[in-house]
Amino acid sequence: MIRVVLADDQVLVRAGFRALLDAQPDIEVVGEAADGERAVAQVREVRPDVVLMDIRMPQLDGLAATRRITEDPALAEVKVVMLTTFELDEYVFEAIRSGASGFLVKDTEPEELLRAVRAVVAGDALLSPGVTRRLIAEFAARSKEPAPAAVLAELTEREREVMALVGIGLSNEEIARRLVVSPLTAKTHVSRTMIKLGARDRAQLVVLAYESGLVRPGWLG
Repeated sequence: MIRVVLADDQVLVRAGFRALLDAQPDIEVVGEAADGERAVAQVREVRPDVVLMDIRMPQLDGLAATRRITEDPALAEVKVVMLTTFELDEYVFEAIRSGASGFLVKDTEPEELLRAVRAVVAGDALLSPGVTRRLIAEFAARSKEPAPAAVLAELTEREREVMALVGIGLSNEEIARRLVVSPLTAKTHVSRTMIKLGARDRAQLVVLAYESGLVRPGWLG
């Protein structure tokens, strides 16, 4: 079972997500929170697989709550997906830097929400369904000047190539087609790269790809 915590200050939003998620045979909502402080407490208590976290909440906002979760070694397996009203919410970029695995707009289709939850747990999603390459380009444009690429020294040439393709928004299947390998081989390369760099997930791998200078704004075409 995929265990989920819902963090949103709107009761109706939480109720709608709970009804959808609990109706699935492989997903269970194990906690709810109306503010960031309670969200962090819930996560520490029940150790879910995924947190659906609203960005704007009282007491402690979703961004700060996400940072507390992702910086706690004991919660390393917990994936945080931010919930936002706007597709290019200014806080989304900082959320990704803070360790969030991605984001969803609140009015996303139910099928996309379910697909996102399952994909994030599987580690296969770049961010979440509905995140476009326009978002990645915007993130890249806001990123800092590339740091020295010493972080890439541990990677093989193929792993750097794979990391660059992840950075421009390709899925495992698209990477496989580009490199003429099997999807499983592509996934293995991505996983090994993440392990070597200590990346929590693909979203963090994208951040590292830009911040190391391996990928630059404008490469998306």
